[in-house]
Amino acid sequence: MKPKSTRNLLIFLLALLGLGAIFGGIIFIISPSGKLFGMPLSMLENSPFNNFLIPGIILFSVLGLVPIGLIFALIKRPQNKFAELFNFYTDMYWAWTYCIYIAFALIIWIQFEMTFLRAVHWSHTLYMFFAIVILFVALLPQIRSQYKK
Repeated sequence: MKPKSTRNLLIFLLALLGLGAIFGGIIFIISPSGKLFGMPLSMLENSPFNNFLIPGIILFSVLGLVPIGLIFALIKRPQNKFAELFNFYTDMYWAWTYCIYIAFALIIWIQFEMTFLRAVHWSHTLYMFFAIVILFVALLPQIRSQYKK
């Protein structure tokens, strides 16, 4: 695969994650009762939340806005000293590292969701697989060479 095509694939995956999470987060923020998604509040009885507002805000911001911001950063490559503070791969551009972080954030999100719901739904498997695909694509040599400092 050509480097630009591989980068576009990573951007596409981040866009899919970001837009889906923004949509889901907005629905939960608008309807913290879960009615718009057909999810009863009883689903949250094993969680620290009494409605879907806080999970909606987390979903919207962490798994929604961050991947969309990463798309911009991967394309334009702005410098960000604050983001560099948390870049554990100092030989790599910070936004590449954050692609790895966002994949792990998705895995953690799904793990918490399964724990709080005390159930596993097919969508959990799908999103776990999606996180692994993001990791796999981000770790491809074509991507790594593009974002090496």
